[in-house]
Amino acid sequence: MTVMTRWLDPDEQRTWRAFLAASRALMDTLDRELQRDAGMPHAYYEILVRLSEAPGRQLRMSDLAEVTGSSRSRLSHAVARLETAGWVRREDCPTDRRGQVALLTDAGYATLSAAAPGHVEGVRSHLFDALSPAQVDQLRRISETLAEHLTRS
Repeated sequence: MTVMTRWLDPDEQRTWRAFLAASRALMDTLDRELQRDAGMPHAYYEILVRLSEAPGRQLRMSDLAEVTGSSRSRLSHAVARLETAGWVRREDCPTDRRGQVALLTDAGYATLSAAAPGHVEGVRSHLFDALSPAQVDQLRRISETLAEHLTRS
């Protein structure tokens, strides 16, 4: 049985390449700014944000890996670096002896609080300020559709 490849037409190809270029440029710019201004990559910032939003500023490591879209080994390495900085602490999970919980320390919360205004300004200036309100709405709806489609797959 031969499978026919559904090649992208010229408009789809332009759209795909524009999406890739814009996504990479935005994430690279935000990452560079966080490195410069807060001394951390975007991946570490996201870990701190997720912990700050969790009840008790803590999450099981497996749950933290899931919400950040990281593998468990990559998350473990990142959390080890955040522990060295004093921003996160790991403890054994009280309900499961095999699991661990990552907790955001007061120093980590202070670091996140200091980094957040600059990061939010970067997101605003590099993304939202370039779009009309209708485009922001379209981007949200497109992103939600893609996220839902990809998490179902």
